Amino acid sequence: MAEHAEYPAYPVGLRLAGRRVVVFGGGQVAQRRLPALIAAGADVTLISPSATPSVEAMAEAGEITWVKRRYQDGDIADAWYALVATSDPVANAAASAEADRTKTWCVRADDAEAATAWTPATGRSEGVTVAVLTGHDPRRSAAVRDAIVEGLRDGSIAAPQHRSRSPFVALVGGGPGDPDLITVRGRRLLAEADVVIADRLGPRDLLDELPPHVEVIDAAKIPYGRFMAQEAINQALIEHAKAGRSVVRLKGGDPFVFGRGMEEAQALAAEGIACVVVPGISSSISVPGAAGIPVTHRGVAHEFTVVSGHVAPDDPRSLVDWASLAKLTGTLVILMGVDKIGKIAEALIAHGKAPETPLALVQEGTTATQRRVDATLATVAEVVKAEEVRPPAVIVIGDVVGEGPDKLVK
Repeated sequence: MAEHAEYPAYPVGLRLAGRRVVVFGGGQVAQRRLPALIAAGADVTLISPSATPSVEAMAEAGEITWVKRRYQDGDIADAWYALVATSDPVANAAASAEADRTKTWCVRADDAEAATAWTPATGRSEGVTVAVLTGHDPRRSAAVRDAIVEGLRDGSIAAPQHRSRSPFVALVGGGPGDPDLITVRGRRLLAEADVVIADRLGPRDLLDELPPHVEVIDAAKIPYGRFMAQEAINQALIEHAKAGRSVVRLKGGDPFVFGRGMEEAQALAAEGIACVVVPGISSSISVPGAAGIPVTHRGVAHEFTVVSGHVAPDDPRSLVDWASLAKLTGTLVILMGVDKIGKIAEALIAHGKAPETPLALVQEGTTATQRRVDATLATVAEVVKAEEVRPPAVIVIGDVVGEGPDKLVK
């Protein structure tokens, strides 16, 4: 192949579903390349006397066939594609030579110039495969690939779909507040939206990045009229979707963790409107983590329980069994409970929780204004008042409060 080195590679997409592919070597190269071959539907045979635990797991799951020996002449017979990645240069050269004789496309991990095919830096975004080749500069290939895929995902590279698409509503969990913590899928759907109905606790900074034609509606300012607040939001989702628009309901945290997302999904289903749910990072685990508090920790807490504190323990509407929670030895995470924390602490102590149990309140977690205030069950009511702790704040109760490092990089 050296005499052809000055010619560029001809890009092509191989359709390997149901076709025989042979991989030589079960090390790190195979571990990286095998998932894509499996995803392509290839009939993969791995020939190697050993394999990494991850590759071995693929064989045990039946995703590949593992022949536990070294390369032998004839192994490439009837193969459409071969990946040569052993630590033995002699075996690599022999397998590559066989591939050349049998006219089988062959990638060599140890000597690209001796190969008949190269593996591009590849990435995927919503049905689009990006493959980049830059000759002898794989790091540049990866950098170009990453830039294109990220642009497609966050909408900075405009690539609108030209096939017809039915209007739909996406219930997107925006995460705890930091705009970088929304999921890739959530960010892409935002970029494709015609209308965004946003919660106050959603990642507000993302709204500034939307194209000018996108209508952004503050859910807190929807005229309620004869509707209750949630009913008005449901009605707005339905009306915009029926008008032929793609709608994103941008919510803080996760749509189904005290986000009333299921109520919205049910309302849409009743009207026959397609709905997709995009999970988000819940503040119940991300905010404590951002403040240096692990909700579980070896030898300290083997479980954590997430509770809504929007109604007090003595309120007849409460569905929480505070007596049972007081007996748990793990971590208790309370959302929407700042103004009720005094009564919550009293209830936990009354049911047997130690008054000196450590507690932390993390206000506006993951944002630039995040702050942490520590207390105990016995002192929290006074501390909240003295420190003027305001919602939104996540409350963590348990011994894990004292386990985190003094400083975390933000």
